[in-house]
Amino acid sequence: MRTTTKFALAALFAAVSTMAHAAETVYPVKPGSSVEKLMQSERVRIGVKFDQPLFGLRNLSGVPVGFDIEIAKLLANKLGFSEDRIDWIETSSANREPFLQQGKVDFVVATYAMTEKRRKVIDFAGPYIVGGQGLLVSKENSHAIKGPDDLAGRKACVINGSEGQAVLAAKYSKAEVIPFDVISKCIEALKNGSVDAVVTTNLIEAGLVSRSPDALTLVGEPFTIEPWGIGMPKSDGELCRFFSAALTESAEDGAYKAIHEKTLAKFLGGDGSLPALQDCR
Repeated sequence: MRTTTKFALAALFAAVSTMAHAAETVYPVKPGSSVEKLMQSERVRIGVKFDQPLFGLRNLSGVPVGFDIEIAKLLANKLGFSEDRIDWIETSSANREPFLQQGKVDFVVATYAMTEKRRKVIDFAGPYIVGGQGLLVSKENSHAIKGPDDLAGRKACVINGSEGQAVLAAKYSKAEVIPFDVISKCIEALKNGSVDAVVTTNLIEAGLVSRSPDALTLVGEPFTIEPWGIGMPKSDGELCRFFSAALTESAEDGAYKAIHEKTLAKFLGGDGSLPALQDCR
């Protein structure tokens, strides 16, 4: 009985120590806050994508890899979770808000554009990177499509529920929009000629080109500004402030730049600087 009690006390002490360490290095944890409640969980559930080269992609061993995955690991670590206590939950562009609202994930790092429409139902921290909507076409079709105006009368594939879908509907309504639930289906349709272009964030498109450089190419310039953030359930704002502090700390100690160099620098360039963060609401 005494041994059992000793182990229980040791586990409790370890948990308290982990929380105290996180509070010292990132952001003061308020008793009863969303941060404290998450830290007290056995595991953390993070929504990510499994089909986004460079950002969130399952490798041959089934392990998710990429820039978003490394950012998610960093944040989980700041909360006190080691990598073996992370549950990776596959999310799509269409189900990210429902997953957060239904409590299926604790937070989302999944090529998630910070929009005012989404802010009405969830909270964001970030941005941790900024891109914009771009055009991906087959190399043989690159002479015909140079910008979004050239999509008039042509088929443009988008991810259902994505910013690309919203932008085409609002500004380029003459395009015939073909929505799919995952980007891999758009790429398949582009390669077999079922669609003329894919519209999504240029950051995602760079990853797709890196896997098929002989078949695909980017055309024109990004035609929106798209900050990506960490999505979380609407709450007391403490988790947003915690994540903002964690990102700031990672920029100051070099961890963010190291992640950028490891995952993105070869394909996107840049100096690995963290974008200016938006205020939590």
